[in-house]
Amino acid sequence: MGLLSTLTSPRDLDDLSDAELDALAAEVRDLLIRTVATNTGHLGPNLGVVELTLALHRVFDSPRDKIVFDTGHQSYVHKLVTGRAGDFGTLRREGGLSGYPSRAESEHDLVENSHASTALSYADGLAKAYAIRGEDRHVVAVIGDGALTGGMAWEALNNIAIAHDSRLVIVVNDNGRSYTPTIGGLATALTSLRTNPRYERILDVVKRRLPSLPGGGTTYEVLHAVKKGLKDALAPQGLFEDLGLKYVGPVDGHDRAAVEQALRQAKGFGGPVIVHAITRKGFGYDPAERHEADQFHAPGPFDVQTGAEKPKGLIWTDHFAEHMVAIGERRPDVVAITAAMMHPVGLDAFQRRFPERTFDVGIAEQHAATSAAGLAMGGLHPVVALYATFLNRAFDQVLMDVALHRCGVTFVLDRSGVTGDDGASHNGMWDLSMLQLVPGLRIAAPRDVPRMRELLDEAVEVADAPTVVRYPKGPPPEEIPAVDRAGGADVLVRTGPRDVLVVAVGAMATTAVGVAERLVAQGIGVTVVDPRWVKPVDPAVVALAGSHRLVVTIEDNGVVGGVGAVLLQTLAAEGITTPVRVHGIPQEFLDHAKRASILERIGLTPQTIARSIVEELAEPAPTGVSLPS
Repeated sequence: MGLLSTLTSPRDLDDLSDAELDALAAEVRDLLIRTVATNTGHLGPNLGVVELTLALHRVFDSPRDKIVFDTGHQSYVHKLVTGRAGDFGTLRREGGLSGYPSRAESEHDLVENSHASTALSYADGLAKAYAIRGEDRHVVAVIGDGALTGGMAWEALNNIAIAHDSRLVIVVNDNGRSYTPTIGGLATALTSLRTNPRYERILDVVKRRLPSLPGGGTTYEVLHAVKKGLKDALAPQGLFEDLGLKYVGPVDGHDRAAVEQALRQAKGFGGPVIVHAITRKGFGYDPAERHEADQFHAPGPFDVQTGAEKPKGLIWTDHFAEHMVAIGERRPDVVAITAAMMHPVGLDAFQRRFPERTFDVGIAEQHAATSAAGLAMGGLHPVVALYATFLNRAFDQVLMDVALHRCGVTFVLDRSGVTGDDGASHNGMWDLSMLQLVPGLRIAAPRDVPRMRELLDEAVEVADAPTVVRYPKGPPPEEIPAVDRAGGADVLVRTGPRDVLVVAVGAMATTAVGVAERLVAQGIGVTVVDPRWVKPVDPAVVALAGSHRLVVTIEDNGVVGGVGAVLLQTLAAEGITTPVRVHGIPQEFLDHAKRASILERIGLTPQTIARSIVEELAEPAPTGVSLPS
């Protein structure tokens, strides 16, 4: 493994020469490319921070000095130089290294939350704590320009600016992108500063002529003063300095020596300071740099030599993308909103067809929800497409800004349920519980692609309440046709006596049908029903529950407050005493692994559920209503 194999801690970087550090950077890039090509993960962001990360660890003393990565997907290089190079082949594999910082892996990792725009708030609190305790420690927050589109980052900056004793260095990793090009006024301001040819041309002249001037010195401080004047002239808004924060840069983020110099100056200020580093996502790997969509942000398996991704089938997102365009063709009032995830959620096709009806608000889910409410009040029907886990951030806006005003807004939640590889904070296992609290809101959970199209069509017809359509990550299952209808629910299986009613939520219908097959083989009568709309509870499902010996619910959501728990509560309110067994995700933070592996571990498989039902029916009939399992 070359130089990497000799690194046991960041302090091993201190004794390396410039030539050795350059060789190490090349070795790191090679390992990143080869590993992500097979394991998948975030490649482009990490290729862009190799020199920046090496500089950080040479200037600051981790773990005494704390480094907080916003989102954390760009922490692979950090892992490699903090003693984990030998385990890097296990990246994103079950039991292996996480794709994000992990406190269980290393004392160098502190913040695991992979939701964006939070690093500055963590860092603000840490730096204040060290100041109050009288500890001589620095805190470094590494945040991308994409994450700076999130309002929470600016709330933190507003407070950091007046914390004059905080030994806090904020490194803005400015590559002009989050997943795709960064959106909004901030992005425009950073871009103007990053790319202004007058700035670079004048600075070059100053660098060449300053030494010949009387009393002129090529000290970093003199150049910085000149640069500040240029930036004030060419970017009058002053950006960060208007907040009262000291500012260093812009500096070439791929020039390790220059980054080190900037960081050492920032470290010496003794108060909060911003270092503005210009980087290129995918730097050093030609296929990534030329990848127009997202510079290999998070590619699937690919060929290292060519960069060509290996063929893969259609996923839920692709089918949503296609149907959204169809809806847009027939409904000129339908508009689309996303939060810096145009390609990941599949709205790029809608954007190409209807650019004037598509809005990327940056990493700003709260704004997305309330802006959608305004669009609805203005006579349009917004479709807000997000990953399910990111809707958590906008709960208050869904509740008070959308639902309270009975706005016709449709939220489409991709990657609901267990997502797997990306770890605890990416699992979309909270939405069915959280959204049960919202009066008037309706939730649809399609079991297959035809139902997704059908339910999305129904959702955008609702003009007086918010609607939600949720589906999981990955390829959809084969179509599961209904054999009958009960109210608004589809009956998928009806065999034998009314022993067991299985209520299947969304994509867990495939599991439910598998459960039914095993029960029928044991001579047990079973009915499987897909409610389609899981909120509100369909009265027909309540009636079916009352006519069976046992009710079993299956959902890829937390067991607390989800569909099964609400059905149990509803049956109790109706005086129906049929026992209920709730099968879902235990209320815990799940370690990363493949979705199938996690479902097996937590018991959401046909075999495990069927066995529990057989055992339940073999016991003497219980009285009253049971609690969720």
